[in-house]
Amino acid sequence: MGDHFTFDLSTFTLPVLRDVINRQQQIELGEEAKKQVKTGHSFLHERMSQEGQVIYGVNTGFGSLRNTVIHSEKLSDLQHNLIRSHACGTGDKVPMLICKLILLSKIRNLSFGYSGVRPLLIEKLIELYNKDIIPVIYQLGSLGASGDLAPLAHLSLPLLGEGQVYHDGVQKDMASLVDDGIFSPIVLEAKEGLSLLNGTQFSLAYSIYNSLHAERIFRLANLIASLSLEAYACRIDPFHPTLSAIRNHSGQQHVAQTIKKLLSDSQIINQPSTDVQDPYSFRCIPQVHGATRSALDHIKNIVEGELNAVTDNPNILFEEKTIISGGNFHAQVLALPLDYLCIAIAELGSISERRVFKLVNGDRDLPAYLSPDPGLESGFMIAQYTAASIVSQNKQLCTPASVDSITSSKGQEDHVSMAANAATKCYKVIENLYRLLSIELMCAAQGVELRSPLRPSSETGILLNKYREVVPSLKKDRVLSIDIQNGVNFLKNY
Repeated sequence: MGDHFTFDLSTFTLPVLRDVINRQQQIELGEEAKKQVKTGHSFLHERMSQEGQVIYGVNTGFGSLRNTVIHSEKLSDLQHNLIRSHACGTGDKVPMLICKLILLSKIRNLSFGYSGVRPLLIEKLIELYNKDIIPVIYQLGSLGASGDLAPLAHLSLPLLGEGQVYHDGVQKDMASLVDDGIFSPIVLEAKEGLSLLNGTQFSLAYSIYNSLHAERIFRLANLIASLSLEAYACRIDPFHPTLSAIRNHSGQQHVAQTIKKLLSDSQIINQPSTDVQDPYSFRCIPQVHGATRSALDHIKNIVEGELNAVTDNPNILFEEKTIISGGNFHAQVLALPLDYLCIAIAELGSISERRVFKLVNGDRDLPAYLSPDPGLESGFMIAQYTAASIVSQNKQLCTPASVDSITSSKGQEDHVSMAANAATKCYKVIENLYRLLSIELMCAAQGVELRSPLRPSSETGILLNKYREVVPSLKKDRVLSIDIQNGVNFLKNY
């Protein structure tokens, strides 16, 4: 890819966007995209010049004020007022990485040319990104329809030289960067403020983050579950390929094949088992993890579709010589899969906690709580409590946001998606999964070491050895919260 990435009109994928972020590439607007943006802008202004033309949000008020016509000399003020008045976000700050994804998603959305903005507006957004000037955005304020209005207003304030930003990772007043000559504000033209605010980029950026981390979590869950299978001295029979083939679900088949391969050379697993059956949390891993796999495939398809979509309003359909005010800003298409993702990921945590419960239960020749000296030493007793607490919170966070709707704007906006709330609670579930998997890894590692001299598989052995570089074996009771957090950091980079 090189040091630069070009925003063109071809289809984007989540891995491509991840690479842009991870490789810290500078971005630019492609020539075809510039041409299309210019065409859309020219058509909008051509239509505006015609006598008697009334276009929502261009020369009218917004929402319930849609029928209030604004005089031409006030159109720039209209757009500036829109940004300032809608910057009503509150609550926790959005993580800076997700702020960057919001900015990238907005650039992508405008680059199709159906918003009627100037290429200059997009270039100024690109300048913010390339100069590492990242807007400070707040989590609360969007209803997930009419656009993610409040968050995107905070995204847009720096274009006016206002608001708060992260510059080189430090929070600053945008005005100070203007005073220092680092950035020159822009004067918005007709519709440009509306185009900045209308759209699903807040919900989309969270969806991108959640989806990418869900893929990582799924991979880790299979690997850590394999280590737990060894720690509990389980049977390999439930992972037989024909067993999953006759169930006829690709997710289940994928998981069974993955874990059977991961454990192929495990001395522990290949020992004869004295138990006829293993508990569900072990032998149903293909069925449970596999269902999550199928969910992730569906969700990724939806998120990538939204990344390549136009979610502005009204849309400048220059090819058909018309401007249509519709509802492309409505984020129901994200709200539903975000709720689905919450459930799918939470179930990986739920079954993980059940494996922890079994590992510390004192079964199968393992000491109670995996303790070096049960009774005097409590071992991992309370680690299971902590996991149970997290699983319970995840269940509460899985209450769907997408079934809720609260009327706003004097009844004009009478059905909303609540996708933004679905997105932020899904983020919490994702973060909780790293904690749960850290706890399972902590217990599984201890259990496998207690099986010595029998060796784990090559793959789980690599995981175990690398993990032991950051979290040592439990020889006597110590503060485990440190181990859990070190495990979280380890998994986010493994």
